[in-house]
Amino acid sequence: MTGLPWTLHSGWLSAGDARHWQTLLEQRLHWDQPKVLVYGKRHSTPRLAAFLADFGVSYRYSGVIHHGQGWPQWFLPLLQRVNEHCGTRFNGCLFNCYRDGHDRMGWHADDEPEIDPSQPIASLSLGATRNFQLRRRQGTERHAFDLADGDLLVMKPPCQEHWVHSLPVRKRVQTARINLTFRVFQGSASAPATKGGR
Repeated sequence: MTGLPWTLHSGWLSAGDARHWQTLLEQRLHWDQPKVLVYGKRHSTPRLAAFLADFGVSYRYSGVIHHGQGWPQWFLPLLQRVNEHCGTRFNGCLFNCYRDGHDRMGWHADDEPEIDPSQPIASLSLGATRNFQLRRRQGTERHAFDLADGDLLVMKPPCQEHWVHSLPVRKRVQTARINLTFRVFQGSASAPATKGGR
């Protein structure tokens, strides 16, 4: 995949570290199932979601406005590790929980106006292996590969401008996958804010 605007770091987290973080996220995040408006009707998204960010960060996603309330102390070691690896100070993270292979994500780009397009987006996978697909907005070029437990995918500019991606249904998958997408949101404070956490 030389020359493409993403880099896959397989096994970036060890199996033990991946289990540690997956357990913490399952237990400590407030998971919601947002409803989206499609042709005048509200439908539950086929996945669960949560959001952490600096104070002052707001993000409209799946029909819901998420507001950053500061980072819980227990999450800071992982945030700092991802920041150091990417050479970026991420100020928000969206979490998606795919409970089994029926949960999915349709074709989209992470190109909402709140997101700084000059910065990378880091996507960390925990749990079940799922197939990840990318295709060019213009033309027919497509790529697909598996994202396994502990893998870190870094999508670099201008990936979101020229490519869309998806996580399709895989009915044979019986276990959960949590995906963390670390982003830089525009117009927030310059230093990470924290709060007490379990």
